Amino acid sequence: MAVLSIVMHPAEILEKECEPVRQFDKKLKILLNDMYETMLAADGVGLAAPQIGIDQQIAVVDIGDELGRINLINPIIIEKSGEQTDVEGCLSFPGLYGTVSRPYYVKVKAQDVKGRFFYIEAEDYLARAIQHEIDHLHGILFTSKVLKYIDEEDLEGYEGE
Repeated sequence: MAVLSIVMHPAEILEKECEPVRQFDKKLKILLNDMYETMLAADGVGLAAPQIGIDQQIAVVDIGDELGRINLINPIIIEKSGEQTDVEGCLSFPGLYGTVSRPYYVKVKAQDVKGRFFYIEAEDYLARAIQHEIDHLHGILFTSKVLKYIDEEDLEGYEGE
């Protein structure tokens, strides 16, 4: 497994609609493993393919709960409800944080590494992480949704809210 370079804003690929994955092969499995290693090395909870310069609808999420690693290929949000507002950051915007409002609950249809469809339901922090990564696959950056930017020093006050 390899740790890949993370693409920084304002790279064009970050604001591009990504292509759906059509080939479910060994290369995809290696890519997912490399993306996961890269995310962990960067201390992130999610990483989308455009963030490593790949124009495909692939994301990995792991918020450190019992679900562990979630591979999302060609994910689509099919249901959402509620609202939550919390602080977000992004590996492509180091040191930049802001409050973002998102649905509290989402139901997502996606494919796994073998191309099989599955559904995942998520609430709260996991729902936020999944939505953030799915946005990346459509060229939507969290900065377009920020209600208020927060200084890194002020972040401590937001922990665990």
